[in-house]
Order: sequence, then structure tokens, then C-alpha cells
Amino acid sequence: MKHRGKIVAFFLIVLLFAGTIGTTITGITKDINLGLDLQGGFEILYEVEPVADDQDVDRRLLESTVQTLNDRVNRLGISEANIDIEGEDRIRVQLAGVENQTEAREMLSTSARLSFRDVNDTELLDGSDVKEGSANQDFDPQTNAPIVTLQLKNASKFGEVSTQVMEMGVPNNLLVIWMDYQEGDSFEEELGKEEPKFISSPSINERLNTTNVMISGDFSVESAQRLANIINSGSLPVHMNELYSTSVGAQFGEQALNKTVFAAFIGIGLVFLFVIAVYRFPGIIAAVNLSIYVFLVLLIFELMNGVLTLPGIAALILGVGMAVDANVITFERIKEELRNGKSVIAAFKAGSKNSLSTIFDANITTLIAASVLFVFGTSSVKGFATMLIVSIVVSFLTAVFGTRLLLGLWVKSRVLTNRPGWFGVKKKDIKDIAVKEEEEAKFFNRKVNVIQHRKKFIMISLLMVLLGAASLTIFKLNPGIDFTSGSRIEVLSDTQMTAEEVRASLEELDLEASSIVLSGDNNDLAVTRFDTVISEDKITEVTTYFGDKYGNNPNVSVVSPIVGQELVKNAIYAVAIASIFMIIYVTFRFEFFFAITALIALIHDAFFVLVIFSIFQIEFNVTIVAAILTIVGYSINDTIVTFDRIRENLRKKKRITSFKQLAGVVNKSLIQTFTRSINTTTTTLIAVLAFLFFGAESITGFAIALTVGLLVGTYSSLFLASQIWLVWRGKMIKKKPVDFSKKKRVEGPQV
Repeated sequence: MKHRGKIVAFFLIVLLFAGTIGTTITGITKDINLGLDLQGGFEILYEVEPVADDQDVDRRLLESTVQTLNDRVNRLGISEANIDIEGEDRIRVQLAGVENQTEAREMLSTSARLSFRDVNDTELLDGSDVKEGSANQDFDPQTNAPIVTLQLKNASKFGEVSTQVMEMGVPNNLLVIWMDYQEGDSFEEELGKEEPKFISSPSINERLNTTNVMISGDFSVESAQRLANIINSGSLPVHMNELYSTSVGAQFGEQALNKTVFAAFIGIGLVFLFVIAVYRFPGIIAAVNLSIYVFLVLLIFELMNGVLTLPGIAALILGVGMAVDANVITFERIKEELRNGKSVIAAFKAGSKNSLSTIFDANITTLIAASVLFVFGTSSVKGFATMLIVSIVVSFLTAVFGTRLLLGLWVKSRVLTNRPGWFGVKKKDIKDIAVKEEEEAKFFNRKVNVIQHRKKFIMISLLMVLLGAASLTIFKLNPGIDFTSGSRIEVLSDTQMTAEEVRASLEELDLEASSIVLSGDNNDLAVTRFDTVISEDKITEVTTYFGDKYGNNPNVSVVSPIVGQELVKNAIYAVAIASIFMIIYVTFRFEFFFAITALIALIHDAFFVLVIFSIFQIEFNVTIVAAILTIVGYSINDTIVTFDRIRENLRKKKRITSFKQLAGVVNKSLIQTFTRSINTTTTTLIAVLAFLFFGAESITGFAIALTVGLLVGTYSSLFLASQIWLVWRGKMIKKKPVDFSKKKRVEGPQV
């Protein structure tokens, strides 16, 4: 009865979580803020410059500017705006789900410095003379045309101004109303233009002792209302110059969201099937905990008020790989103990204890990479890093505590006592625990000597590095506008397009693309790149043109040379700093020799991602840097699992007196971790390939980078890092034997 209670407790826990997830998951997913790439919208990084020469751009001025921008955004009815100060003179604005991006951009960038001038451009009144919040959209009582009305603070002052203008005589008796007049602007020069910079220029034929002013012009109702909103929001105390901008059409966002959610379901579903097929009953336990993991990550992200982006969803699925990895390490250790003749309960305790340190080290190194990404990444990369950090922490907790709790209830209930097959272990493979013999390194019951081929592996790697270096020299990388500066326009059509058709459209817009690439299921997506920065007015023209032609607003990204240089610098810093911190950590947890060989392996893996991108000329952008840093974390993760087993076996041997002894320990460790490495890579690869084949176009490069990194990382951890360490450490042992049992041991967390 006592043991049956543990089974009841298991089902109660599972049912409790199932009920909680089933009743709350819909609400949680609906409440999560979606990023620009999943619902459309735009992001702009502004550089703030003072209006006057004697003005300093300080924190108070930036905060005042943000307050004005927030007021303008609120007038658009957007409640989920993110407007943040960055550095000493920058403001980043993110508006998701904006239907009229042109209107929003105009409201944000317009300084709204209203001025009333004569035909000689002499300022007579300015925005400070206008009563706050008095501007309204109205209609001309005579023509019924849309107008803007506003109230001035001082009727007598306006009377003096109107008299002054009237006395200038026809045709100079005009009160010219400007928005954002700049030095060098001229009424005389603007007068003959189709779209002059000034708003309107009514004639004044009599003294006007009133506070009511009517602004007429070639307004639509919408443009009149927009002008009223801008006037009411007040003028910005600064000039704002765009350094970087990206806009995503609503159709792109909807398509990306649908494809990515579908890919996520496919990926997670296949991971569940794989882990159950390989690990039997523990695999079912893992699937339950993976479901809890996904729920908890989404819940925490929603409580953090995080913004979910395409890379963020990718980070969530990568976290599934991390969670599976932790389960696989534990399950493999349990199976190993069962094969050595231990009882189910003894194998469970030993396997759980021995795997904890490995899981801890593997998660910490990936956490280092994610933290560096968060510090040095741009907004979308920060979202990826935030989700990855949450995923790593939650995957560790669910794997270490959740899986062990649920599996422990079954083990302690004695139901599994005589059922090693439930763990995927055949009875014929179980040894007699009473027979003490040296365990040989076997893979599928066959002796395998990986170490004897070490020179071949090292030579193959060196040859591939040389070929890769030649490829990078000849083909070079295909850097995106993130690093080179320039502009990028993505056009989505409901029908097939041709490069000639797109080029002709761009010529109508007076634009010449440096490249046009067609993709999509039916060549319905055209990606065009430009070496120059497209102006804000031209972006509006492009958006209107393609929106009218294809019914879908295009995606437009613009990166200034300043931001491009900063992104290159930050990318180099991020990779370098992540590598340094990982070396320090591995040195602390293991030894310096392990740290250096792990560094060689991760550089090797990152290098081959660059090689593949060079050979196939895949666009290399800032999200690929995020992928490389993730690969760096995964690479050292894999390598640490192998090193951890080498360290454990060395302590069992204690004193190593010859290279042959050391080689035997390394070979045995590789065979013991081989299955774990293959299974972990397979599960993570399943999720990544789901994104590659079923996900959105914009994340294809990211998925390719992760796929290459996972494959190369598995190779380096199994066949390169350990071989290099063996050669290096072996030469030292030939000179002086080492007693590894006396080396300092740093324990991981205890459960």
C-alpha cells in the first residue's frame, strides 16, 4: 500500500500539471507580447542632437524626449510601445502591430516645432504661443475641406502679428505656417514646389484680434488629424536622426508566426517520439517534464513582460535540446549502472548523483554564452538571449528535480525492480556485480579503439581548416547590411515574381539594387539589397508603392555606417569575451589543459560555420552571430560532458604512469559518452531541422548555422578535443607520472 501511494502521487502530480497547463496555456500565449517579426511593426534607433548650439544632450533631456514620444505613440492608440534610452545620446523605439507605419514614423520623427513666419522667413510666433492640447481636426465652413484649428494664448499678440503681415501688402501679406523650419529653408524657394515644406500660407487682409486660428491646406481627414495630434503632443526638444531602422509588414509577421509555431509543434513532437523510442519508460517521464518545461518558460517570459521574437522561439526550442540533454545524461548513467549489475534503485541513485556535476557544468557554459549575448546584442538578439537564459535555468530545474522526482516515485515504488527492459537494458547485457573485472570499452558489444586513429582525426581537421581558410580567402563572407551598412527591402507577392519585374519596379522608384534574390515556395519573396541608406521619405514611397502593387507592405531595413561598425565591433567582443569566461570556468572546474583544448574545439566549430556561409554565400547578419555564440555554448557543453567522464575515470585509476594508460582511459570515456553525444545531438538537430524546413524564411540562415554547428561540434567533442588533450597531456605524463586522485576536486551542486 505504501509503495502504491507513490504511483498515486505520480499520477496526481501529472494530472495537476496537465490541468494547470490545459486551463491556462491559451491565456498565457495570448498575453505574451509578440515582436515585430511576428506581428509587423517597426523599430528605429535615433541619434539625438541638440536643437540649439548651447544645448547639452543630458539624461534629463533624453527623458523629456522619451516622454514626448510616448505621448505621441499613445495618440496613435498603441499601448505596447517600447521606447528606451541607449547610451548617452540614443533612443530606440519599437512599435509592434502598427497598421499605418508611415503615419507612426512621421509622428515620431517630426520635431513639431510649429512657427508662424512672414514671406521673408522672419519668425513671428512659435509653438509656445499655442495653447496646449487645443489643436483639432475640423472642416472649413465654406468649402467643407478638412482643416486644423487651434487656439493661441494671447489675442492681442496675434493682432499685432496679423497687422504686421497685412501691412506688407499684396502679394506679400501671407502668414506662412511651418513645421520644423530649419536654417536655410526659404518660402520663396518652396513656393513653386508640388509638395512645399511649409504647411500653409493664408493671406491676412485685416487685423485679427482672436485666439482662434485655422490652418488650411491640401489635407485629407487623416492627415489633418495627424497634424493636430502632432501639435498637441508638443515639440521635441531635440533633432532625431535615424541610425538604424527596420519595418516588418503585417503579412510577413503573420506568415512568420504561423510557420514558426507549426515548426515548433513538429520539432517538439518529433523530439518526444525520439526520446520515448530510445529510452522507453524514462523517455515518457522526460516527455512529461519537457511539456512542463515549455509551459514554465512561456509563463515566466509572460510574467517578465518579455517580447517574443522569431529567434526567441528558436531559443525556446534549443532549450528543449538542453532539457533533453540533461535527461539523456542521467538516463545513460542509469543504464550504465544497470548493465554493471546494480539494482534499479541503486542504479537510479548512482546515475542521478554521477550525472549532476556534468549537467551543471554543461548548463553553466551555455549560460555564459547567453549572458554575453544579452550584454552585447541588439534588441532582437537580446530577446533571443533572454529566452535562452530562461530556457537554460528552467531546463536545468525540470531535468534535475522534475525528472528525478517523477522517475524516483516509480523506482521507489518497486514496480520497476525486475524490469530493466523498461529502461532499455536487456537482461543478457547485465553483468554479475559480484564478478570484479576490468570493464572494457565497448560500443554495441564491440571493442572500439578511437584513440588509435587520433593522428588521422587531427590531420583531417587540419586539412579541413586549410581548405576552409582558402574558401574564406577566395569567396569571403556575404555580410548583410547589419555589418556593411545600407538598405534591404523584402517584397512579398501572392504570385510568382521575376528579378526583371522587381528591378523594373525599383527603377520606377529611382532605386538601383546591388542584388536581387528570389526565394519562397513559388518565388513569391524578393530580397533586394542596396549599398546606400534609403531616406525616410523614400521608405514611405517604397512602402506605399509595393503595398499598392502586391497588397502586402514590404519589410524595409536600414543600417547607417556608424551602427554597422558598432555591430561588427560588438560581435567580435561578444565571441572573445564569451570564450575568455568559458576558459576561466573550465580551468576552475577541471584544469587549464582541458580549458585550452575546449577553446580550440569551439574555435574549430565556429570557424566551420563561417566556411559554410562563405562557400554557399549565405547572408551573414547579426542573428548568425547569436547562432555562433549558441554553438560555442553547445560545443563546450558537449566537450565538457566528455571531459567530465575522463576526469571521473582518471580518479578511479588514480596514478597514471604511461601514455598507454592515459590513452586507455580517454578511449573508454569516449565510448561511454558516445551514445549520449549522438542522442543529444539528434534531439536538438530534430528541433533545428524543423525550423530549417518548416520555419519562416527570415530564420533560415540561423537554422543553417545551428545545424552545421551541432554536427561539427559533435565531431570536435568526440574526435578532436579529447585527442588533442591526450597528445598534449600524454607528453607530460611521459616525463612525470600524475596522481589524479590527489588533484583538487570542485564539486557541483548537490540534490
